[in-house]
Amino acid sequence: MVQPPFLKTGDTISIVAPASCITKDEILTAAGMFASWGLNIVYGKNMFRCRNSFAGTDSQRISDFQEMLDNPDVKAIICARGGYGSIRILDRLKFDVFRKHPKWIAGCSDICAVHAAIQQLTGTESIHAVMPRRITSGRNDLISMQTLKDALFGNMRKYDALPHAYNRHGKSEGILTGGNLSVLFSLRGTAYDLDTDDKILFLEDVHEYLYHVDRMITNLKISHKLERLKGLVIGGMNGMKTSSSGFTKPAYDIIKEAVAQYHYPVMFGIPSGHVKPNKALVFGRYVNMNVGGTGCNLVF
Repeated sequence: MVQPPFLKTGDTISIVAPASCITKDEILTAAGMFASWGLNIVYGKNMFRCRNSFAGTDSQRISDFQEMLDNPDVKAIICARGGYGSIRILDRLKFDVFRKHPKWIAGCSDICAVHAAIQQLTGTESIHAVMPRRITSGRNDLISMQTLKDALFGNMRKYDALPHAYNRHGKSEGILTGGNLSVLFSLRGTAYDLDTDDKILFLEDVHEYLYHVDRMITNLKISHKLERLKGLVIGGMNGMKTSSSGFTKPAYDIIKEAVAQYHYPVMFGIPSGHVKPNKALVFGRYVNMNVGGTGCNLVF
């Protein structure tokens, strides 16, 4: 995988909105933190527009993202928020300049569509991390932002996690990939559908019906996306909903059952995704995974 240059003080980053609407007030706290890191900020010229639920029309969001992909002065692109809309612009983005001059792209949730496209089309590392709209001055948000800073500036080392009763012990290594389960499911059968063979797969989700989670995990299983993994890492699965049909099996139980026949290590409960703190992960990075009875970690 290709690793973009790490940031340094004085670099310029861009904040863009490829999905749902955003206001400037919602990102001021994060923007102040970026400035305190010694970074200059430019904004997509359309990013504070609102069309339907989107941050402008598809063409406007494409224009902003493309401009920042191609701008040689911009060293990283930070996505302002998720919501919905990234999948609508993927097939019109051009990565020709990006392949020659890669840069960091950061975001989570709906932005996992962009991460998947970057990995499948360019083989470049990107950062699954908290986004500006989610940032306040609270302790957990400060932790989330510190891990994003560590990823951008090349200081990521290791994440420790608490043991979980559903963990499957073992050690493994491989390229980290994945993201939001619902978003990845929406990419199945497209050019952006993730290749999971010999990868360490990360999954998270929020506010889904539990039977939807079961449907999506079953799809991954019967299409052999879970069969040839090097390891599985599960982040937040919060706010899940039961249905009128009475499907109540918890998300972690659904996943545990789906991978019971395999033998790779499985790590539940890493603090990443729609949780606080939301610690940054570098997709496309070769990582070591260690899962034991007294603790577990990911080493980048």
